[in-house]
Amino acid sequence: MNDAVSHEPRAWTARRWWTLVVVVFLVHVALVFTLGAKKLRPVRSVTNVPHVQWAAAEDEWIALNDPTLFALPQGNDFGADIRRRIPPVNKPSFRWTEPPRWLALTTETLGRDFGRFMQTNIPPGWALDFKPAPEFNEPAVPAAPELPRSSTLRLRGELTGRTLLTAPALPNWPAGDVLAPSKVQVLVDPAGRVISAVLLPPDIGLESALRDDNADQTALSLARAARFAPGSRLTVGQMIFNWQAIPLPATNAPANLP
Repeated sequence: MNDAVSHEPRAWTARRWWTLVVVVFLVHVALVFTLGAKKLRPVRSVTNVPHVQWAAAEDEWIALNDPTLFALPQGNDFGADIRRRIPPVNKPSFRWTEPPRWLALTTETLGRDFGRFMQTNIPPGWALDFKPAPEFNEPAVPAAPELPRSSTLRLRGELTGRTLLTAPALPNWPAGDVLAPSKVQVLVDPAGRVISAVLLPPDIGLESALRDDNADQTALSLARAARFAPGSRLTVGQMIFNWQAIPLPATNAPANLP
């Protein structure tokens, strides 16, 4: 029991605390005087540092951005020195030493030179003809196309590219009025032979009354017998027969009166 109590740490007295404070203070003061006497290293001057410098308005690089550099006179172009060296023009001062003396003019000589000029240079005469003479002309009458005097054949469609080897003999039909054309649609093989012929109906209703059955059948027969130049493929087209109408023969002649 006594041994255990004797090993316990004893509390510091006030004297020991004050001694520690004084020692720390003295150490602090010593450090201040020791380190405060040293000089700091001088600051090195900064050199070779990039910096921005504003260019003046008359700088050459700034002048390159001027859109009128080559269009308008500039202060630094080749003609600037010449314009600056133009000497000033002084107004002349007239100093008369005597009053003006006017030339004498006689009235007898007025117009003499002009009269002589008019005598030697007579102007040509001009006839006052303000209204030209009338010009007679005849109106141009357009020449009417000559009507066909016989029946004709016309090709339409792809048949226009095939040559008809033999032209058929087309008859003229006796009729009391105009005949409507006969239209036949044909199919031609590569050898040039007609393998199909179909009679087409009229385009308008008025042509039905002007059709002739004999003329239509003749058109079919002539279309089947037609021969064309050889080709590379089948050809479809139309053969249009335009019939020429001739007057009907007189069947009942008038009797001869005494």
